[in-house]
Amino acid sequence: MITYYDVFGKIGESGEYILGANDTGSHGCYLIYGVLKPGEKGRELNPGKGHEEIVLAITGDLQLSGHYTGMLKKGQAIHLQGEQACYAENPGTANAMYVISGGHSGSGHGHH
Repeated sequence: MITYYDVFGKIGESGEYILGANDTGSHGCYLIYGVLKPGEKGRELNPGKGHEEIVLAITGDLQLSGHYTGMLKKGQAIHLQGEQACYAENPGTANAMYVISGGHSGSGHGHH
């Protein structure tokens, strides 16, 4: 049986929803769906010690500062490891949406 998760419908005041162990029962990976309102700034993107994340801009562009500085355009992604922090801003006039996939850092895995 396939389990479907309502990600879009669960965004709270923080502007993000984390689909992780509380939903899936797995501590191996997680997914974050985020929305930045027009002009919103200062959203921290930081995997934290022992984690890695790939951040993908879905709609709108994200102005980044911190570990990476510049514009993350719709359809582009960045890779963050550990304490590498970025701060995202939505310079546009419409909501900017992004997805973050993350998991534990480690070596010895043969995945690509």
